[in-house]
Amino acid sequence: MNKLGLLGKDISYSFSRVYFKKKFEDEKITNTTYENFDIEAISLFPSIIKNTLNLKGLNVTIPYKEAVIPYLDKVNKKAKAIGAVNTIKITKKGKLVGYNTDYYGFKKTIEPFLKPHHKNALILGTGGASKAIAYSLKKLGISYQYVSRKQSEGVGFTYNTLTEDVIKTHQVIVNCTPLGTFPNINDCPNIPYESITSNHILFDLIYNPDETTFLKQGKQNNAVIINGLNMLKLQAEKAWSIWNLQ
Repeated sequence: MNKLGLLGKDISYSFSRVYFKKKFEDEKITNTTYENFDIEAISLFPSIIKNTLNLKGLNVTIPYKEAVIPYLDKVNKKAKAIGAVNTIKITKKGKLVGYNTDYYGFKKTIEPFLKPHHKNALILGTGGASKAIAYSLKKLGISYQYVSRKQSEGVGFTYNTLTEDVIKTHQVIVNCTPLGTFPNINDCPNIPYESITSNHILFDLIYNPDETTFLKQGKQNNAVIINGLNMLKLQAEKAWSIWNLQ
């Protein structure tokens, strides 16, 4: 029996396990299972590799998309450029190869909504997922700035320095923070929502709830809103093709 799984911390809510369970049922795939590997620290990762028989691949989620890289034998060129890994393939020789499918899922999802005026973006958050978003935006010819709670190298704005003018001139806003995830559904990034217009796209990587407070605020101002569900499905299918277990 081939094994796949999700590596992360506090991942009982995981989309991936439910998604692949349904996929295996729908497509009558009976030789593969998918389980969560919920670990407190990335230092426990090698023991999973050592002790899990027939493990063929993993998805990687918060908070290990960057921390897992030193444990890998090889990192795919795109994932190296991004600086984060969300998919690991375990080769027949037992080598661990890292990939990133987040960028693919995001790019394919947002592309149909883009218009010529979407030239500048704000990326809320600076974690592993945000790096894939930055890579995708760059490929789409959209310039971007990171927004974080604290000023540091590479951060364009803090939440305290976001003005109405900044919002008006950055008409793609992507939430890569966990703010607003179930059960804390009333939380949202602290930005000047009153400056959002029908020219904006608000994209939230969160998929539970399907309409976060961040997206609701955008909707009230007639912005195009997109949640993270389609991106997740696309990145999951891309990961499946990388593992290529069929």
